[in-house]
Amino acid sequence: MKEIKLDIRIRALSYNELSEEDRRLTDLAKEATRRSYSPYSGFSVGAAALLANGATVTGSNQENAAYPSGICAERTTLFYANSQYPDQAVKTLAIAARTVSGFIDTPIPPCGACRQVLLETEQRYHQPIRILLYGEKEIYQIDGVKDLLPLSFGGDFLSK
Repeated sequence: MKEIKLDIRIRALSYNELSEEDRRLTDLAKEATRRSYSPYSGFSVGAAALLANGATVTGSNQENAAYPSGICAERTTLFYANSQYPDQAVKTLAIAARTVSGFIDTPIPPCGACRQVLLETEQRYHQPIRILLYGEKEIYQIDGVKDLLPLSFGGDFLSK
């Protein structure tokens, strides 16, 4: 038997430690939570993507009474970015979440389906996506999807 150790690096920052560009993107993600349609969970998520050409796109989660029919903010944002700017890599994705009480204290990570879409987007453009997970007390900065989805499954497995 052998042991495999995975090294994952996440930086915890305060809002003031972010660059001006990252603060702007985080603010756009927070604002996007206001456009969430989440009448069932009351959990509003917003995301904002900075593209290689400097454009930004935002999205929010959209729920449905038939629960599997909804979509997360991360996928809404990435699918919109990919459809409107098909030749532009996503440089950074900021994600924020709030409840009826306000923004959450601890950063929330993307769900498994969103992590897989993030990975595919990275692979599509051959460039890591920096991820900012907003929390009122701290913000996590992750330098690429591999740190969110170790031992990931990608298209390279399908071509072998």
